[in-house]
Amino acid sequence: MRFDPLRLDVAVFARNAASLAGRWPLAAFERLVEAAHPEARPTAEDHLEWSLRGEWRRGAGLESNAWLHVAASAALRLRCQRCLAPVDTVVAVERALCFVAGEQQAAALDIDSEDDVLALTASLDVRELMEDELLLAMPLVPRHERCPEPLWAEDRAADAPEPAAPPHAFAALKQLKKGAD
Repeated sequence: MRFDPLRLDVAVFARNAASLAGRWPLAAFERLVEAAHPEARPTAEDHLEWSLRGEWRRGAGLESNAWLHVAASAALRLRCQRCLAPVDTVVAVERALCFVAGEQQAAALDIDSEDDVLALTASLDVRELMEDELLLAMPLVPRHERCPEPLWAEDRAADAPEPAAPPHAFAALKQLKKGAD
């Protein structure tokens, strides 16, 4: 059986224990492109690699459900939050998603489950799913291990003289007491 990743019937895919894998141009993922550094957007050579495996098994709740095992990765150049220059970042995700009959059941089971629980759909766009998962896997604060250029504050601190030791907290009180005598 042949499956279309742009309109995937999750239940049929899972019942057939099917697998899909592929590679898509990263530039086609608008939200990932927007997350990249403005001066280092993905090019035609950059790709998102992904794989998907379905299975039907007992999981959240008592009945058997469709499960998708999702893996995706992409190399992005994000904005370093220290120096603001581009920082090479590999964003990768591997997770299992459980699909149940409806939104209410998904919401109820998702609260107590360690797995992600979603409402079953007859037409899942795997490209959208992969983009969502990678966006969620991005580091909150991307940064270099060691920034390539010295930071302004570090550079300025190297030129600054050693600060004088702060006066003792009670020195002024001592002076006042001497003046009162």
